[in-house]
Amino acid sequence: MHQAQDVKQAAVLGSGTMGHGIAQVLALAGVSVRLFDVSTGALEHAQGRIRANVQKGIDRGKVDAAEGAQALERVTTTDDLSKATRGVQVVVEAIPERIELKREVFGSLGEATGPDVLLATNTSSLPITEIAAAARHPERVVGMHFFNPVHIMKLVEVVRADQSSPEAVSSALDLARRLGKEPIDVKDSPGFASSRLGLVIGLEAIRMLESGVASAEDIDKAMTLGYGFPMGPLRLTDLVGLDVRLSIAEYLAREVGSHFEPPALLRQKVERGELGRKSGRGFYEWND
Repeated sequence: MHQAQDVKQAAVLGSGTMGHGIAQVLALAGVSVRLFDVSTGALEHAQGRIRANVQKGIDRGKVDAAEGAQALERVTTTDDLSKATRGVQVVVEAIPERIELKREVFGSLGEATGPDVLLATNTSSLPITEIAAAARHPERVVGMHFFNPVHIMKLVEVVRADQSSPEAVSSALDLARRLGKEPIDVKDSPGFASSRLGLVIGLEAIRMLESGVASAEDIDKAMTLGYGFPMGPLRLTDLVGLDVRLSIAEYLAREVGSHFEPPALLRQKVERGELGRKSGRGFYEWND
């Protein structure tokens, strides 16, 4: 297994909210990144988001201008999976949260990657052990659950599948540190650590809004000012995506218990296409 400090080339599969953010932090850490997506339009949008985020970091004095320019040059895009993964030391998958899609991708990676390549999935709740079982070398598969926005949030959950080798887990922990993150080591279990804890608060906040306890703004303010949360649970749900939160809640309700059963309001908003920031409306209006 490659040491984190020796990683020079990585592939990120999926260019959505999480994928382009992971590509950005890898590039800023000196890693050349091939960003893959089946949609060329999505890749163009991802490049624009990365450029905007890096420029914002430069404007705020958090990113050196020269280093930012070099990072942008390190990110290339492709809609060819074999080209994306050829010769890399790390693959991070960040495609939509559907286990059949993830298993299909990991089943294809054995032919394209060498025996020392770390294979990571960015899922926030799906079973890593089941995803790893589809891979030719399941011992190289771990979960690396980044948080949104990736370039700001410090936490990375490194999730050990039943098959994960100690070397793969160690490599993932070290890679997260190289990216300036604080990793935690978590056993594969429904919702891992963060999703279970965060979702309980988020679902209860939705129930409170549904029953008229307080406005979305005041519920969020209760947690930011009263408990020191950096962001309220409803605003965070808008950033994560209401559809993503619904999918995770349904999964945890089946696997853990009925206290994760999604509120009717969450289902209704998803049915209306009110998915949060990405659709322009969720619990808040988004004009950016």
